[in-house]
Amino acid sequence: MTTLNPVAHHTAPRNRMLNVVRLQFLNRQTFLWVPALILGGSWALSMLIFWIVGGAGQTGVKAGGGAQAPLWYFLALGIQAMTMTFPFSQAMSLTRKEFYLGSLAAAAVSGLGMSVVFVLLGLLEQATGGYGFNAYFSYLEWVWMAGPLAAFLTYFALTMFFFVVGFWFATIFKRFGAVGLASSLLGTGAVLVAVVALVTFRQAWPAVAQWFMATGSLGLTLWGLALTTVLAIGSYLTLRRMPV
Repeated sequence: MTTLNPVAHHTAPRNRMLNVVRLQFLNRQTFLWVPALILGGSWALSMLIFWIVGGAGQTGVKAGGGAQAPLWYFLALGIQAMTMTFPFSQAMSLTRKEFYLGSLAAAAVSGLGMSVVFVLLGLLEQATGGYGFNAYFSYLEWVWMAGPLAAFLTYFALTMFFFVVGFWFATIFKRFGAVGLASSLLGTGAVLVAVVALVTFRQAWPAVAQWFMATGSLGLTLWGLALTTVLAIGSYLTLRRMPV
């Protein structure tokens, strides 16, 4: 009589999920070199702009939005993770659950690396007074109010949020086509406009601003992680019903 090995039974799904992570990292440009290039390029361009502004006579705090560029890239990363590797995962007889969890794990690895670099840059900017000329790329006082670990969590939460959104929209495109994707985007825009209209008509913007200030960056990050979890579940449910 043949006896199943319980250890092998439990570890096999994990190994298959790790195979998805390896599959995603086969193209290192997508998950490693391109985000690193965007981060380094946006930092260098921001420093150049800050230096030019300082040379023009501005002596106050210099901060810009260049740090958003590598974070927004994770939106494209989610799209590529779905469209470029899903067919290969099916050819490898991986389940959709294994593919999805492995893709999230691959994004988490890339996001963790990105977040570590952001925190190290922020610590350097604090220690040097903004590189000696009051210029800040990663360090934003409001984000860092709860400390570097909270800032790390914020950066990581943003990378995962954008990845899940990109992955879900790519899944909708594969499942329902261009019309379905356009309808989803329009529906999302309509919901956002409706929320803005509701707050505006109720004259509740001061209350909204007060809530944001009271919640703080760490509280908003935790809310963002909760929202990302909900979106991740929706993305997986869409993927389960998508034809090969």
